[in-house]
Amino acid sequence: MSRNKAGSAQHQGFNGFESALAAQEKVDLRILPSPFSSEHGRVLLCEGADASPADLRRSLLDDSYDKPFIFEDGEVRYLYFSLHHIQSSMQIDQPDRLDLRYTQKMMAFLLFNPNPKNLLLFGLGGGSLTKFCYRHLPRTRIRAIEIDPNVIAMRDRFQIPPNDERLEIIEDDAAHYIDIAAPGIDALLIDAFDRHGIAPALTQRDFLETCLEKLSPSGVLIMNIADEKGKCADLIALARSVFDERIIVLPVEEDGNQILFAFRNPQFWPRWRWLESQAKALKTRFGLDFPHFLNKMERSVKRDLMARANQAQPSMKKNFTHSMADPF
Repeated sequence: MSRNKAGSAQHQGFNGFESALAAQEKVDLRILPSPFSSEHGRVLLCEGADASPADLRRSLLDDSYDKPFIFEDGEVRYLYFSLHHIQSSMQIDQPDRLDLRYTQKMMAFLLFNPNPKNLLLFGLGGGSLTKFCYRHLPRTRIRAIEIDPNVIAMRDRFQIPPNDERLEIIEDDAAHYIDIAAPGIDALLIDAFDRHGIAPALTQRDFLETCLEKLSPSGVLIMNIADEKGKCADLIALARSVFDERIIVLPVEEDGNQILFAFRNPQFWPRWRWLESQAKALKTRFGLDFPHFLNKMERSVKRDLMARANQAQPSMKKNFTHSMADPF
């Protein structure tokens, strides 16, 4: 059982934890002892009482189980879409904390808009981003779109708040919802994976073009991209075309993912020196390492500009070199 994103879990105190929560279990989640010999804990499945425990254990072990499932060890609760990859990770005593590094880096959009009014998420998962934004952005309207009802059924296990005037969890296809969404989205966060990877419909030009149209004038699209079979470079190139070069790619060294930031504002250019003070203030406000994120972003942009300059005609290199300087 892989921990390729969240690291090795700790297993102390599970029995006491299990007893304390026994009365709180949802009847729609089937609970089984961990079938994994090296992982002590339990799994929670969206299965009825008539499902065979032996068949469920077998399908978990051979990775043929085709629904999301929860594994928990008393300290950490994980959401898996397949046996080898963690979709979400939650510290049970800190449910609103962003536990996976890529989720922290997705929040770097706050460098460019620290007070979004309208936030849309595609992909709920364990609700890490949804919960963090709900807690730390009290004036922001948040909608999270999730296509899989089994994921939504697990929301209580990940302590996602109930729907209210600020938060709405909606069961829908992201490719459909973006067509009917009202314009004026300040931040559009896309972390929409299943056991096979990112949904193909979300990697198409028409989808990205519609996203661009629905952003507010200063809006930003943020997408978690896993480099599966070389698709990452193709998707980044497509976004660069749709957003007319206004993108920043932030690598996530811990798991090989990359976070794509794409900006609607035609005049967008990062004011790096000004953003340094913004990053320090945001670190104090949100508890995330925004100065580190900013440093990685600046290095990524300048590295990208240099690579493109080296590929350009000699007459163009002067313009690329000039672009690397902070204009402010």
